[in-house]
Amino acid sequence: MPEFIQQLPALLGVVIGALGSYVAITRGDRIRFRREQAARWEERRLAVYTEYARVLKQTVSLTYRVAAHLGNDPHPHPLSPEAAVPHFAQATEARDPAGEALLMLGAPDVVEEARTWVLLVIRMERFLREDTHDPEAWSTLLERQRAARAAYYAAVRRDLALPPGHPGRWPVTVPPADAQAQ
Repeated sequence: MPEFIQQLPALLGVVIGALGSYVAITRGDRIRFRREQAARWEERRLAVYTEYARVLKQTVSLTYRVAAHLGNDPHPHPLSPEAAVPHFAQATEARDPAGEALLMLGAPDVVEEARTWVLLVIRMERFLREDTHDPEAWSTLLERQRAARAAYYAAVRRDLALPPGHPGRWPVTVPPADAQAQ
């Protein structure tokens, strides 16, 4: 028995060391799992945000073309409202599931900015369905849509802790025809 008592401090040291190692490893694994899980969800949110912007931008591009047909926009490839109907239907069908994914995974402020952006795009569609010829009103709608898009991208960057990005605004100048020939 006296030998056991002499060995007891060493035995307790081994048990305490084993428990400490177990706790440290378990805690480290739990922290690593949470970090990896957060990274996976962040990647998924980025994919959802990107897809939503892509399908919404598809509708915006169609509105530019129809607006050009109506004389409201200088887009080089006009499209008649009648020819655009199936394209708008397809874009709307793509937008709905992308919007649902955004609602499910998006941060509240990103979802709110997306809502603002999509409402302006819908207003642009309505403007064109009414066969309106008013380049000044169209230009105002475009500016509001661009501002809403910029606010959406800014909210996405804040949510994903990304650095500020390019504002996506640059003047488009077409060189004169004689300069293209050179």
